[in-house]
Amino acid sequence: MSQIRVRTITKEDIDIVDRLEHIGFSEPWPRSAFEEIVDKKDAQYYVAQNEAGEILGGCAMFFIAGEGDITNVAVFPEYRNQGIATKLLQYVVEDGRKHGLVEFTLEVRVGNKPAIRAYEKVGFESEGIRPNFYSHPKEDALIMWIRE
Repeated sequence: MSQIRVRTITKEDIDIVDRLEHIGFSEPWPRSAFEEIVDKKDAQYYVAQNEAGEILGGCAMFFIAGEGDITNVAVFPEYRNQGIATKLLQYVVEDGRKHGLVEFTLEVRVGNKPAIRAYEKVGFESEGIRPNFYSHPKEDALIMWIRE
């Protein structure tokens, strides 16, 4: 895989990020969520792109009381299993620390072993289960943290 660059979302990215959301999730965020996050001060949406500027994946992080709540990590299917999610999350955690965040959390489907492995590579550790967190299909969520 060529060099991956991570940056924050711009208005020009909304169409592709909206498409990524609909491909990656059974309950996608509405387009308006991406339109709003572009200008938010307490949240950021990050995109990973290749050297040609093509968006490969993305995720959001909300800044809550010194913690980063990471959500909606997704990579386009044709680019999965190439370390893109890991690079994206490494950047997100590093950027969060620059903004004064000291801990990071996320939820992931208990059956999503590739995502769990990527999160562990970045330093996330399992700290519990949220029963029936996901509804389509119904599944528990693994709660993962990076704690300082």
